[in-house]
This record gives sequence, C-alpha cells and structure tokens, in this order.
Amino acid sequence: MTESSWSLDAASGELLIRTGVAGRAAKMGHRLTIAMQSWQATVRWAGGTPTSLELTAPVNSLAVLSGEGGVTPLAGPEKGVARSNALKSLDAKKYPQIRYVADDIATTTGGYRLDGTVEIHGTTRPQVVDVEVEDRGDAWALSATVGITQSDFGVKPYSLFMGSLKVADEVTVGFAATYPK
Repeated sequence: MTESSWSLDAASGELLIRTGVAGRAAKMGHRLTIAMQSWQATVRWAGGTPTSLELTAPVNSLAVLSGEGGVTPLAGPEKGVARSNALKSLDAKKYPQIRYVADDIATTTGGYRLDGTVEIHGTTRPQVVDVEVEDRGDAWALSATVGITQSDFGVKPYSLFMGSLKVADEVTVGFAATYPK
C-alpha cells in the first residue's frame, strides 16, 4: 500500500471564523468575519484513502476582515480593538495554537467524515467534521463548516455593558481549500 501526504496552508485556501452577537443590545454589535491568516494541515493517505489529518493555527494569526451590522460600520481602528479582544478572550499568550486531529476518517457521499478532537484554550474535546470534496478537473476542492461553542473550551465570549452586548457563544468555523492533482 502506497503512503503519501498532502500539505495545505493559508496559500491553499482559507480558515474563517464567523461570530454572532447576543444580549439585549445585540443590534449595536457587529457580526465579525475573522481569518486565521496562518494555518497548516497535513492529510496522510494509504493508497487512495485518507487515514489521518492534523490542522494547526497560531492564535495570534487571527485578523478581523469585516463586521456586519452594528450602529456604525466597522473601520480599521475598531477591527484592531476587536482583534485585541479576541486574543484576550482566547488567552493567546498562554494558549498560542488551535489544533484539530482526526485519526478516524470515513468516506461519505460527496466527501469524508472526520472524527477527531479539537484543542482550543488548552481544552480538548471531540469534534466531527464533514468535509465536502469536489473534483474540479485539475484540482480537488475541499470545504467544511462546523459550529464551535466557545464556553465548551473555557473561552468567555467578549462582552460590553455588563453583558448586554456580547459575542455569541457559538461561532462558525469555515474551511475551504484546493489541492492540485
């Protein structure tokens, strides 16, 4: 059986986090789109079957791309404040990386189901991820979307005004990449 591996990184695609807003003053807040500007994934194969995946992303590589909603548009300085608040919530100095590892990969219609663990803020929890795979002729397109509840990992979502405006506890992580054939 031939063993091989795929290496993917931020040049191969994107790893995005989308937040919501909660609390009585939620209309005042922005729903953020955050990019992990640095990440690396390795997929190991045996023959034509993926056998494991490991993805890591340095927490300090996060960048606030945009914010929807809110009282005023999200401008450059506010993006910097949002980034700083996210790094504090994630305690980036103490927990500098986010990691996902899957050693159980099953074929599904249209892709693969990864059964693994995600580590955020020093806490590791089980996480299933369904990856869609599309044949684009000269490359494979991979995509996945999964919800993560921050408090499950000991992350306290950022809040203002005594909790009347806060980042929603559940965030959505989206992954999209291409790998040349």
